Amino acid sequence: MTSQNGDAVSVVDLERAEIVARADISGAPAPVAYDPAERRAYVISADTGRLHVLDEEARVVARADLGAGAFGLASAPGGGIFVADWYGGMLTRLDAELRPVWQSRTSDAPAGVAVSRDGSLVATADRDADAVSIFAADDGQRLHQVPTAGSHPFGITFHDGLIYTADVQGDTVSVIDPQAGKLLGQVPTGSHPYAVAFAGGKGFVTNQYDSSVTVFDPATLNVVAEVDVGDYPEGIAPLPDGSGVAVANWDSDSLVILDALDLSIRDSIDMPSGPRAFGSFTGRQVLP
Repeated sequence: MTSQNGDAVSVVDLERAEIVARADISGAPAPVAYDPAERRAYVISADTGRLHVLDEEARVVARADLGAGAFGLASAPGGGIFVADWYGGMLTRLDAELRPVWQSRTSDAPAGVAVSRDGSLVATADRDADAVSIFAADDGQRLHQVPTAGSHPFGITFHDGLIYTADVQGDTVSVIDPQAGKLLGQVPTGSHPYAVAFAGGKGFVTNQYDSSVTVFDPATLNVVAEVDVGDYPEGIAPLPDGSGVAVANWDSDSLVILDALDLSIRDSIDMPSGPRAFGSFTGRQVLP
């Protein structure tokens, strides 16, 4: 969990509902990509573009200066990461040693980055272009650019072979077929949706300005509930066992666990100031 205002990264034990390790990371850490297979977390300081690689005890094991535009992150198959350059309009794949593998152009202001379940595709939410760029993960060839249903897509997620984006200024979630490169539908949300996650057969969207999560049925795209979770929710990710989602509340300084079955809040964990956790921040079910 990144806490942008608190210059901190926290490791949380979800079963005990408590912070078990913490690192002080300067420069407003915000984006995160946790790779449970490699037991590494990748974090970018938003103010500087410095990448920090941490182990599961929150010890920094590597760093790289990627430039002030570095923002969106996703872990790559077999180790390494994909990094979006907000200012430069580029997506770069780095290997496990943080060496460049390829670089490809996106559209304007790429924010979120997501990788397909089989690792063959990687996609960026290009905020200022109101579009999604879809690439072959192995060589960076851009396969499609697809307009979103709403403006300013930010968070992006693959689920069951489709892409979902949270369109911040459109108050919608866009649903895209990455193979065909086609917009399939949309879901109405609360005000200023930020990111999307899936658990228990449901979709969950954080609504920054409504302090809520919109819950929808991925099969029908119908909204089934809106749940209050805390002030200014941003990052959201599924629990490792699929029983719910973890939500980072920026203004409440909390991480809440929302149950996917009955939509109740199981736990609320106090976090360092300004938890944002933009990206994939959950992983293995238990510590070794």
